[in-house]
Amino acid sequence: MFANEKAVVVFSGGQDSTTCLFWAKKHFAEVETVTFDYGQRHKQEIEVAAGIARKLGVPQTVLDMSLLNQLAPNALTRTDIDITQEEGELPSTFVDGRNLLFLSFAAVLAKQKGARHIITGVCETDFSGYPDCRDSFIKSLNVTLNLSMDYPFVIHTPLMWLNKAETWKMADELEAFEFVRTRTLTCYNGVIGDGCGECPACKLRRAGLEQYLAVRGHGASSQGAEGHA
Repeated sequence: MFANEKAVVVFSGGQDSTTCLFWAKKHFAEVETVTFDYGQRHKQEIEVAAGIARKLGVPQTVLDMSLLNQLAPNALTRTDIDITQEEGELPSTFVDGRNLLFLSFAAVLAKQKGARHIITGVCETDFSGYPDCRDSFIKSLNVTLNLSMDYPFVIHTPLMWLNKAETWKMADELEAFEFVRTRTLTCYNGVIGDGCGECPACKLRRAGLEQYLAVRGHGASSQGAEGHA
């Protein structure tokens, strides 16, 4: 699709961003990743992202975003804040301004590296009510970034209209199913792979996995999912 062009993937080492990384490697001639250290609950996230980048042979830049931790205390940046969601309210895991800042800094980095494509794993279908995962926000920011730097950025959101089962399907089609399942870190409690099975991120991931495996028709794989809860 973009055979001679370069892309930067906003990369956390989780299921979604890793699937997007495989997607980017398929569609672009050159791919790099950018990972943000914002004092997240688990530093392991950065280590996992670095390991995946090395394994797939793509350069990684880690940017210090500790100011975000200072500005927006929440359950992803504070171990003393419980992961909760009250009816009609955003989850306690929502970090104000996170995707706005991440994509803005990713764009600055991309321009310096001569890349005009930015890939992010945000998704409106399965999101937790986060306003900065919406398609309208991404389109708006894309225009703003182009105007602010007078540069033709294109923000790609391969997962925007997919549910979690469809995201697993995409990983499978990219021949990355087992890699994504065993090497990524989605769990809010820092458990790699199938996770703790109890936090909201794990429940969403697990439900999507079971739904996809049921369609895929691999009974043995489904039993394997039970063994990794």
